[in-house]
Amino acid sequence: MPDNPGPHPDPHPPSWALPARACDAHCHVFGPVDRFPYAADRTFTPPDSPLADLQALHRLLGVERAVIVQSAVHGTDHASLYSALADGAGRYRGVALVRPDTDPAEVARLHEAGVRGARLHFTPHLGAAPTADEIDAVVRLVAPHGWHLALHVAGNGIAEHAEMVRSLPTRVVIDHMGRVDLTAGPRSPAVESLRRLLDTGDVWVKLSGADRVATAPPSLADAADLAALLVRSAPDRVLWGTDFPHPNVRGFVPDDGDLVDLLPKIAPDPADRERILVDNPTTCFDFP
Repeated sequence: MPDNPGPHPDPHPPSWALPARACDAHCHVFGPVDRFPYAADRTFTPPDSPLADLQALHRLLGVERAVIVQSAVHGTDHASLYSALADGAGRYRGVALVRPDTDPAEVARLHEAGVRGARLHFTPHLGAAPTADEIDAVVRLVAPHGWHLALHVAGNGIAEHAEMVRSLPTRVVIDHMGRVDLTAGPRSPAVESLRRLLDTGDVWVKLSGADRVATAPPSLADAADLAALLVRSAPDRVLWGTDFPHPNVRGFVPDDGDLVDLLPKIAPDPADRERILVDNPTTCFDFP
């Protein structure tokens, strides 16, 4: 039985029109479980949220392209991701879960399907973090294809792993604004580490997971302030995503229309919004 609430049941349309080719750079597809079973060793169980639900949300929001991130719920069985990428016919890119023992032929097949990154978890609720040797092995598998590494950290994790991030020979994308702990303030060591990493030139950050960062939801004000700070720090290397269907949360689930409506506050300049929603994801995820 699902132990997660699932997405907002009735999101509202945005109050402004997204630009053509706008991209949701972080979203997920779950199930349907009778066709795409969940992994036996998963640490949470979401309700089904199939591709049709994601596509309905994107039509409501005005999103034309998306990056679908493989979730630990499906483990390394990428059948649902393959199916979604095929349905997207070039409008979707994927981020996979690659292990040190993944067959290189499978990585090549994922690349051909539209995958452009591998996600590494450094969050205890999703299992043990990869070791240095395991990270090196994943890098060797994905580097020939030009993939990025997507890092999922939380709390002070971005500061703790900053040197590792600097050492990676691939592009790095930090998920969910590093899930930094904003109770420590907007200039905490984690926030400052994230900004310094952005200064390196090939570290990118997703302005997703605002509800995971906010200290007093349903207000997302401090998360929006952090996102605005990151836009000012590196406008050419920030991306935006819904995190639909907002997996592995308890209690508050944001209205995705509200998340879109935060963007003019985060990036008041329309040119910056064009970068965040169109230009940056085109470059980062190798869209046609």
